[in-house]
Amino acid sequence: MRRTRVKFCGLTDADDLASAIAEGADAIGFVLWPGSKRAIDLAALQLLASRVPAFVTRVGLFVDPSAEEVEACLPWLDLLQFHGDESPAFCARFGRAWIKALRMRDDIDLYTAQRDYAASSALLLDAWRPGVPGGTGETFDWSRIPADLEKPVILAGGLCAENVGQAIAAVAPFAVDVSGGIEASAGRKDSARMRAFMSAVASADRR
Repeated sequence: MRRTRVKFCGLTDADDLASAIAEGADAIGFVLWPGSKRAIDLAALQLLASRVPAFVTRVGLFVDPSAEEVEACLPWLDLLQFHGDESPAFCARFGRAWIKALRMRDDIDLYTAQRDYAASSALLLDAWRPGVPGGTGETFDWSRIPADLEKPVILAGGLCAENVGQAIAAVAPFAVDVSGGIEASAGRKDSARMRAFMSAVASADRR
């Protein structure tokens, strides 16, 4: 049986983090872009990341950061996630595994993107809304994702327990990424919603 990996993103609270780990999240996302309502600062990153056990991946989400901003966070991150207009050379300069988030504009060419970002560990595909680099809470037409992409696909954008099974059936992504769909309020997660999401993913994988 294939297993879809799960990333819970936008963690801001130690109790929520403990719940996410207990529910079996494969990766924890920390938003390090100040423009997000789920953003945390360096001090909070240090505190939260130190509580993540081995074999759970700590992911830092950036939007067009300076090199200095990324470098300051590196001691507490296992994987970098770039959500802006970062060049492949910039993404690769930190000696750390990284993924490139792509917003599904009408004119996007995913074959070109996977060639341009060939050094990435995966492509994260998210909904497009002008001026918003992610976290829109909106889905997109999953049929636009080619089945023959060589890069692993991380599917994001408006996922929740109610639709993630349909998304997995349609796309068969390597992983799914959820933030708003497991929240009680912006930046605060709901343990019951996290549990329901993990259950829905497991059910979809069994099917």
